[in-house]
Amino acid sequence: MSTTAARARRVIECAHCRLPVPDGRLDGIDDDRFCCAGCATAFALIHEHGLEAYYAFAERRDGRVHSSGRGFEEFDHATFTSLYVRERGDGLSDVELYLENVHCASCVWLVERVAFAIPGVTSAELDVGRARARIVWDRSRTPLSSVARFLDSVGYVPHPFRGARAEHERRAEDRAAIVRIGVAGAIAGNVMMIALAIYAGWFGGIDHEFEHYFRWWSFALTTPAILWPGRVFFRSALGALRNRALHMDVPIALALGAGYVHGAINTIRDAGPIYFDGVATLIFLLLVGRFLQQRAQRAAVDAAELLSSLAPAIARVVRDDGVHDVPAEAVLPGWVIDVRAGDTIAADGTVISGVSSVDLSLLTGESLPAPVAPGAKVFAGTVNASAPLRISVTKTSDASRLGQLLRQVEESARRRSPIVRLADRMAGAFIATVLLLAAVTAAVWLVRDPARAVDNAIAMLIVTCPCALALATPLAVTSAIGRAARRGILIRGGDALETLAGRGTLILDKTGTVTQGRLEVVGWTGPDWAKPFVLALERASRHPVAAAFGRAWPLAQHMEATQVQESIGQGIEGTVGLHRVAIGNSAFARRHLYAPHSILSSAGTATSRVFVVIDNELTGTASIEDPMRPEAPEAVDTLRRAGWRIEILSGDEEEAVRHAAKALGVSGADARGAQTPEAKRTRVLMLLEHGPVVMVGDGVNDAAAMAAATVGIGVHGGAEACLATADVFLAREGLAPLVELTVGARRTMSLVRLGMAVSIAYNIVGAALAFTGVINPLIAAVMMPVSSLTVVAIAWQGRTFPRRAA
Repeated sequence: MSTTAARARRVIECAHCRLPVPDGRLDGIDDDRFCCAGCATAFALIHEHGLEAYYAFAERRDGRVHSSGRGFEEFDHATFTSLYVRERGDGLSDVELYLENVHCASCVWLVERVAFAIPGVTSAELDVGRARARIVWDRSRTPLSSVARFLDSVGYVPHPFRGARAEHERRAEDRAAIVRIGVAGAIAGNVMMIALAIYAGWFGGIDHEFEHYFRWWSFALTTPAILWPGRVFFRSALGALRNRALHMDVPIALALGAGYVHGAINTIRDAGPIYFDGVATLIFLLLVGRFLQQRAQRAAVDAAELLSSLAPAIARVVRDDGVHDVPAEAVLPGWVIDVRAGDTIAADGTVISGVSSVDLSLLTGESLPAPVAPGAKVFAGTVNASAPLRISVTKTSDASRLGQLLRQVEESARRRSPIVRLADRMAGAFIATVLLLAAVTAAVWLVRDPARAVDNAIAMLIVTCPCALALATPLAVTSAIGRAARRGILIRGGDALETLAGRGTLILDKTGTVTQGRLEVVGWTGPDWAKPFVLALERASRHPVAAAFGRAWPLAQHMEATQVQESIGQGIEGTVGLHRVAIGNSAFARRHLYAPHSILSSAGTATSRVFVVIDNELTGTASIEDPMRPEAPEAVDTLRRAGWRIEILSGDEEEAVRHAAKALGVSGADARGAQTPEAKRTRVLMLLEHGPVVMVGDGVNDAAAMAAATVGIGVHGGAEACLATADVFLAREGLAPLVELTVGARRTMSLVRLGMAVSIAYNIVGAALAFTGVINPLIAAVMMPVSSLTVVAIAWQGRTFPRRAA
């Protein structure tokens, strides 16, 4: 038998990826053949370092190393470079890539071999937990596409990490804050040790030269704490005064400055108390509190990142010489893009060829895909469900419908600023009172005893420093947020808890929120022998209804369908065995019947009905529905008893929404279907005129309404943009966590009020003691952290969200 004939009788697989080896690479040796040079390099590296267990893992998955086989030309595109690549300044560049299929520590070694396998790559680091690789390379020697192809060849399909620039800036900001905290903490610790020596000397005796020495060391150590870590408070206070506003940093800066200056004067004249220990410790504690607050309140993503997370990273652009992958951001109006079945559409446009169905749930919330044909308009972020399409681009990026929707999200979020301004005005009134009390104290004591005027005024500023009052709310809220997170309830800030502790209008989306978000067969009228015929035909379709049949009848007899034809938005037909089978809506079924049938009408029903026609006779009827979550009625009833007025807004059909409302006990007037994202947002804005509004949803079609609402709540399984817009994310399924959230919010606000009452009572007592001269700045410096610790204890010991049962 010839060599050619032998080759024809068996397929030779690549020793690395298990794909067929092209004939051109067969050299007559049966062992260790490879489909490409990349696989050969990867195979050699893996075996050279004894990591053959990598292939054992691949066998446990599905017998092969996953590789997309793409060329990754888009990684070399100028737009990709401007968006994701950073120039280091030393002739090298770095990029962060998200890698698929990262699973264990051996992946670290394999990814980091890029630096040895590809010329021009100087380093490759992999964060296993986040599956994120950082590549540093010389662009003049090696294109990034070569690096991407190598990673792909060893099973790690790379994608650009979006938001890398913003995260880099945030990391730099966090590092600077942590360095300031570290320096302030080190200084405070040393100054406190010196202060302990001085205080011990007061009771046990200390030589004057040693006390003098210690005072100067305290002065020397506190000076850099004031000039560097502490300058953030002085800078903030100066900025507030320039804008003719009173900020909480104003009395803090005055207290720090007065304590430092007065301590410096007393150190130089070698008489009187010094307050360097209180000043240094206060700087450290305030910096820690500010860092924690900023971390808790920082938004996860901005509108631009939301857009990039929803749109695909690449678009398949059709040109004269073929189809090319380019970054989605580089697509221009007038271009033609090719969208395969299952792909996300990269831009708004018009279908010029192909017939398919498009999943619009991202924008509309409609659970059933919509049919599209040449001339139909499609939108960025939606998914092509069933067949290839060619689309002429009309709008891209920010100009697309998705971009406009997310811009509305950003604008609605900014409209919350009046609440922030109100809080600033309230804080300003308190700070003005503190400053006035300090001035009055100084004036009164200048008349009674000028030598004590400055000390008593500083004591007033320190003891009435709004730290305890400022800590009361964030500490209670932070504690509650932490406990809620352990319960699978992720809360961004205290504003949401404050609103949820009260009453107002609570709007529920239907699909995926009060329902389970997937179609199910809830009824079947017909013989069991017809089920295998239905499944045989539906296996040829990617429609959600086909998946519903597969879940409903997993044990049905397996049969094969031939000559299958799918009519988008209507039904599917084909031959199963010797029988002609058609499955679809009433109009589709009617065309395949010998005679009309009275049952072919679904008007007035809350479910979608699918009709099965076998050999031109109506054989069965299936009821398709998005089932309601079992706990939804009880949860809605509990919320209603707590004082919330419930409404339902959905993109689904009116009849289905009314049916869901009836099951939940919601009046028909408060249930609205066929709502676009813009209509939902308009309804929220209208209801805001009458009080707080809470919007609960799971899709991008809910995002604008959630951003406009007083509080937006995203539920488990929701779209990324919806969750990023939400003030609260329920990581557990169902509506039970929503009830738990409102109960926990009420408990948290009770805790906040208790903490504020304690801190205000402390300030009143402390102010009276400082005004009457009972306490000096040293005692005030001791009292101030005591009040803060009291508030801390109240916050951390309070029961807001109970621990999850084991």
